[in-house]
Amino acid sequence: MTTASAGPTQHQRTDMDWLDALQHLRAAGLPAVLATVSEVRGHAPREAGAKMVVGADSTWGTIGGGNLEATVVDQARDMMDRGVSLPQNAEFPLNEHAVTQHGKQCCGGKVRVLLEPFLPLPTVAIFGVGHVGYELGRILSRVPMNLYVVDSREEQLDAPRLADVTSGAADVRSVHTPVPDSFLRELPAGTHDFIMSHDHSEDFLLCDAALRRGDLGSVGLIGSRAKWLRFRQKLAAEGFSESEIDRIQCPIGLPDVPGKAPAVIAVSASAGLLPTLTSRAFFQG
Repeated sequence: MTTASAGPTQHQRTDMDWLDALQHLRAAGLPAVLATVSEVRGHAPREAGAKMVVGADSTWGTIGGGNLEATVVDQARDMMDRGVSLPQNAEFPLNEHAVTQHGKQCCGGKVRVLLEPFLPLPTVAIFGVGHVGYELGRILSRVPMNLYVVDSREEQLDAPRLADVTSGAADVRSVHTPVPDSFLRELPAGTHDFIMSHDHSEDFLLCDAALRRGDLGSVGLIGSRAKWLRFRQKLAAEGFSESEIDRIQCPIGLPDVPGKAPAVIAVSASAGLLPTLTSRAFFQG
């Protein structure tokens, strides 16, 4: 029984169940918290095992309503705001002495709720699926992420050729476009971009587009120091400051890893990317 109603949970939706909602939020790159009633002692609104997914603006499912549910929603959204990546347990006594900002719930029992955060999967885009881009895609596809492989040459994206790239744990999306720099502008904020096309002019346009956005996670450009010096000069001529240009890493990868073989460069670039990703989001799944 609730002595001061918390009202319906804000934006409680019934268009999908909690599992579909969790998958939907993850695919959309949005954070979520799965709340599960893990233990019930005495009387409570729901039994152990009841689940609810909490998003930034909506919830799916229910763990019993009232101040219990409203308080769990508050805690879940606080976890999302703080970027908490580890599960947390919360215990709620349901009696007349336990008062929250949402009122009292006098069922008489005690409920324990497990709050499991699901951070958004990272997004990586590889522009240019030549020898190095293919090897990089093959490596990165082995771990959960949203992975775009983009090329202006349609034959580079043939399904049989990309079989090893699309068979991993990543959600791989191949994109053929004659103007890759336009597609770069459509990527989600925080995307990590690797620029390694077959054409230096295409690479430059991608670098220009990446710097004009200013909200990408990281930008790596394949190439020699001589190529990068020329690009720096051209980007400066376009009006970019030194600090803006420095956001592009060139050469890519770890400086202590020698070798120019495609697989070696791809391994080095992958290893260089890992520290920039949120570890919980990267390996969760």
